[in-house]
Amino acid sequence: MTPLAAAAHENLAEISNYLIYSSMAVYTLAFLAHIAEWVFGSRSKVGRTAAALTGAKAAAGPAVQVRTKGGGTAVLEKPKVVTRSGAGTRDVPDGPGAAGTSAQGDLYGRIAVSLTALGFLIEAGGVVARALSVERAPWGNMYEFSITFSTVAVGAYLVLLALKKNVRWLGLVLVTTVLLDLGIATKWLYTESDQLVPALDSYWLWIHVSTAIFCGAVFYIGAAGTVLYLFRDSYEAKLAGGGTPGTFATSVMERLPSAGSLDKFAYRINAAVFPLWTFTIIAGAIWAGDAWGRYWDWDPKEVWSFVTWVAYACYLHARATAGWKGRKAAYLALFAFACWIWNYYGVNILLNGKHSYGGV
Repeated sequence: MTPLAAAAHENLAEISNYLIYSSMAVYTLAFLAHIAEWVFGSRSKVGRTAAALTGAKAAAGPAVQVRTKGGGTAVLEKPKVVTRSGAGTRDVPDGPGAAGTSAQGDLYGRIAVSLTALGFLIEAGGVVARALSVERAPWGNMYEFSITFSTVAVGAYLVLLALKKNVRWLGLVLVTTVLLDLGIATKWLYTESDQLVPALDSYWLWIHVSTAIFCGAVFYIGAAGTVLYLFRDSYEAKLAGGGTPGTFATSVMERLPSAGSLDKFAYRINAAVFPLWTFTIIAGAIWAGDAWGRYWDWDPKEVWSFVTWVAYACYLHARATAGWKGRKAAYLALFAFACWIWNYYGVNILLNGKHSYGGV
C-alpha cells in the first residue's frame, strides 16, 4: 500500500469514529425526547382513559341496521374483535401510546423518531466509512459487528414505522439499548482498522455474517416486545384480580399495547426471522467446509449457534401448543435470545475456538 493510500484509509477510519460518536450524541437527544414524550403523556390520564374506552367501542365496530319482517328496523352490534395471546387471555384494548392524548407529548415523540432516523443515517455512514477504510465488509471483529448490529436494529424499527406499524412504544427501549451497545463497543471493544485473517477473507463473510447480524437485530426487537408483554400481562392480571397497581406502573402500562397485542407482535417477529437464522447456520457450515475442510467441528460458536436455533425452534413449537402459550412461551423466547447474547459476548470473549480472531 502506498503512503497516500495508507493516509486515505487512516482518514476514513477517523471519519468513521467521528460519525459513530456523533450518532451517539444524536441518539442521546432522541432518548431525552422519548423521555419527554412519556412524561407529558403521563399528564393526560383522563384523556387516555377516555381513549381506551373509545378504542374498545371502536373495536366493536359500527352498529348495523337490518329490516325486520314487520317492515321496521333493528340495530345489531357488530361482534367485538379482540386480540388474544392464549387461552384465558383478558380482552383488553390497546393503550394510546407513550404520548397518551397529549399533543405536546406526541410532538416530542415525533421529534424523537426524527432524531432516531438522523442518528441511524449518521451511524450507517460510520459503518460505511469503516468498510471503506479497510476495503472489506466491516464485520471482522466485535467492534465492527456491534456498530453494524445497532444500525440494523434501528433500521428495522424505522422500517416498521414506515410500514405504519404501531411500534413507537418501542422507541425509548430501543434507543437506550443502542446507546448501551455503542458505549460498550467504543469503550471496550474498539479495534483499529486492519485486514482480515485468511480464514475470514471470503465472500461468505458478506453472506453468513450479514444474515447473523440481521437475525440478531430482529431477535432483539422480538425480545424487547416479549419483556414488555410480561410487564403488561402482570399489570392486566393484577387489575383483573381486583388489585391496585402503583401510580408509576399504571401510568406506563396503560399506555402500552395490550398483552395480547405484544405477545402476537413478538411471536410474528421471531417466526419471521427464524428461517433466516436457519440459513445463517447452514451458510456458516458451508463456509467452515471451505475454510477448514470440515462442515462441523463442535467449535463453541457453532455449538451455541445451534443451541440458539433449538431454543427458538422450541419456542415456535410451544406457541403452537395450547398449554405453552402466553408467559411460558415468553420465558422460552427470552431464554433463546439470552443464548444469542451469550453466543456473541460470552463465547467471543470467554471461550477459545476457531472463531476467535484478533482478541475481540
